[in-house]
Amino acid sequence: MTVSDMENVHNKSLARHRDGSLTRNLTNILRENILAGNPAPGEKLPSEAKLIKQHNVSRTVIREAISVLREEGLVEPRQGAGVFVLEPSSIAGPILEGIDPKRISSVVEALELRTAIEVEAAFLAASRCSPQQEENIIRAFQEVGNCIKNGRSTAKADFALHLAIAEASNNRRFVDLINLLGGDMIPRAAFGQRAEIASASYLDKLHEEHRRIVTAISNRDPLAAREAMRDHLAGSQRRYRAYLNTQAANL
Repeated sequence: MTVSDMENVHNKSLARHRDGSLTRNLTNILRENILAGNPAPGEKLPSEAKLIKQHNVSRTVIREAISVLREEGLVEPRQGAGVFVLEPSSIAGPILEGIDPKRISSVVEALELRTAIEVEAAFLAASRCSPQQEENIIRAFQEVGNCIKNGRSTAKADFALHLAIAEASNNRRFVDLINLLGGDMIPRAAFGQRAEIASASYLDKLHEEHRRIVTAISNRDPLAAREAMRDHLAGSQRRYRAYLNTQAANL
C-alpha cells in the first residue's frame, strides 16, 4: 500500500468518525426536543433542508439520526409527508417496577429518579409559570405548613406541592412522570408515622427547603429554583441514607 493509499484510508476513517459524532450529537438534540414536547406528538420534525441549515450537517447525518429515533419509537417517517413525532412508548413499568416505600434502598432509588425530573421542572416553573400556577404552588406550600402546625401527615400535601411545581413547568411530560410515581415519590412511610410527627426539626428543615424553592419560583429566578430543588432532594437522599445506615447498625 502506497503512502497515498494510506492517507486515503486514514481520511476516510476520520470522516466516518466525524459523521458518527455528528449523528450522535444531532440524535441527542432531537431526542431532547421531542421528550420536551417540541415538536409535540402528532407534529412533524422540520424538513431535511431546514435541519441541514439549522445544524450544519449533511443529509446522511440527518437520515442516520432519524433512523435512530425511529428505532427508539419516537418518530415515524411517512412517505411524501415527512417525519412525525409519536407518543413515546410506555416506560413506566420497567422504571417503576419494584419501588417499595418500606424498603429504604428502594426509596433512595426513587429519590434519585425524582432529582433527574424535578430539578429541571423547578427551573422551568420559574421561567414559565403563570400567575394562577404560582398561586397554586403557594397554596400547596401553605397546606404543608398547616399539616406541620396541626401535627398531621405532610405526605399528601408534599406530593401536591411537587405536582404543582411540575404543572407550572408547562411541560406535561414532567406532570405525567410525577403522577406515575404517585405517592411513592414522597415515601415518608419508611420512617413511620410516629417518627414523622415526632421529629419537629426534620419537618422544620423540610418546610424551609420548600420555602426556598417556592420563593425562587415566585421571584422568577430559574437558577435559584433549580439549585433549591437540587438541595432539597439531596437533603432527602441524605436523610434516607442515614436512616438506612441506622437500621443496618441495629441488625
